[in-house]
Amino acid sequence: MSDPQQASAGQDPVLNKVVEAFSDRQLSRTVFRGQVSLIVAAEDAHEILRFLRDDAACRFNMLVDVTAVDYLGYPVDQPGRFAVVWVLRSHEHERLMLVKAYLDPSLDTSGIEADPNLEVDSVCDIWCGAEWREREVFDMFGIRFRGHPDLRRILTWRDYPAHPLRKDYPLRGRGERENYEVIDRESV
Repeated sequence: MSDPQQASAGQDPVLNKVVEAFSDRQLSRTVFRGQVSLIVAAEDAHEILRFLRDDAACRFNMLVDVTAVDYLGYPVDQPGRFAVVWVLRSHEHERLMLVKAYLDPSLDTSGIEADPNLEVDSVCDIWCGAEWREREVFDMFGIRFRGHPDLRRILTWRDYPAHPLRKDYPLRGRGERENYEVIDRESV
């Protein structure tokens, strides 16, 4: 097993295996402070993630997390405003890897309308534990997962008017709390 702390992007055997298997795809790879990252196109993410689970040299058998990042106002240029991030663990090879797919919205992100550019394939068919994690990303960021068995909000109510982890969402909210009666210790 190679030591991830000593590996560089050109020497990492798993990254090299993926690049070799998907030589016709646009891939970017990095190793920073021992953390291996693979950046893939959103339309290729599902196929590459399945390969990372099934290939004998990879065997990323555990989906640790699915999350997203909003790069609005980030000082360094990114390929897209949002990134969906899958955190994978291989117990057999004692490795951790991040897989990222960037998405760029085509509509104004201050509302809740479904943006066709903010979609990526669900990985629930690869790791069943992705179901709730993908629902959380949908609820908080508005990124939809095609093929998800039950894509609905999980942390906010059904008619919530926005996606609160988007950076253009106001810190004090958009009037969600004004309709509720304030209850303090003396009124109970």
